[in-house]
Amino acid sequence: MKRIVLFLATNIAVLVVLSIILNVLGVGQFLTAEGIDPVSLLVFSAVIGFGGSIISLLISKWMAKMSTGARVIDGTEGTTEFWLVSTVKKLADKAGVGMPEVAIFEGAPNAFATGAFKNSALVAVSTGLLQSMNRDEVEAVLGHEMAHVANGDMVTLTLIQGVVNTFVIFLSRIVGFLVDKAIFRTERGVGPGFFIASLVAQIVLGILASLIVAWFSRQREFRADAGSAQLLGDRRPMINALARLGGVQAGEMPQAFEAHGIKESQSRFLGLFASHPPIEERIAALQARA
Repeated sequence: MKRIVLFLATNIAVLVVLSIILNVLGVGQFLTAEGIDPVSLLVFSAVIGFGGSIISLLISKWMAKMSTGARVIDGTEGTTEFWLVSTVKKLADKAGVGMPEVAIFEGAPNAFATGAFKNSALVAVSTGLLQSMNRDEVEAVLGHEMAHVANGDMVTLTLIQGVVNTFVIFLSRIVGFLVDKAIFRTERGVGPGFFIASLVAQIVLGILASLIVAWFSRQREFRADAGSAQLLGDRRPMINALARLGGVQAGEMPQAFEAHGIKESQSRFLGLFASHPPIEERIAALQARA
């Protein structure tokens, strides 16, 4: 909760500063004279920008279960399920967070953590991951997901998405209004130029905003890898798990890693939009840890 309050306070401060800058530059007065209230537009943009992101976060557990077909387990279903629940409980205690729901879903090797609150999250692993990794490696992946929970990554990423959404909505409408007045010479209200320019600006700004969100997402993956190593007291299980996901032998650092099908490594440009860093970079970061 403290993280949310501080982050929201920071973002409100940013919006206030932006409003002040617009007034200092004369844009605010110009818009007001033309019948556009910058403050009201900021508030509108924030409500729309944060609204969708926060609603998505609040229903994230339900959406995750529905979209993946994940079944929640309590450990009584079998030996593997008992070990999974016990391991997550141990990691949750070490991380200082409440016990999350634990689930299994059908599919290729993968895992995720989600939820609006760190003390009532959901951690899920796929059957493919359980079949392809040994227990030390699975525990490392679970540690990675629990580090996401303990770091509050789901909330922080949602708030960052809300911030960039707010600026995209606000700035695209400012651009649309200015283009409509300067190029299309609309004298009263807004004309078709406003809607065309706003749409184009929103697309362009949305692409730029996605770079910011993707960059933060990649940084949180590095932190979660390090968090797993800290929770387990050993970096090797996480290195081994990453190497197995990357299709290489543990400890190998191939120069042409792209051949192994890791999407994040296929293109430097597309890598800017990737939510996860290349496997070899994650392994290198863990290997560099003292």
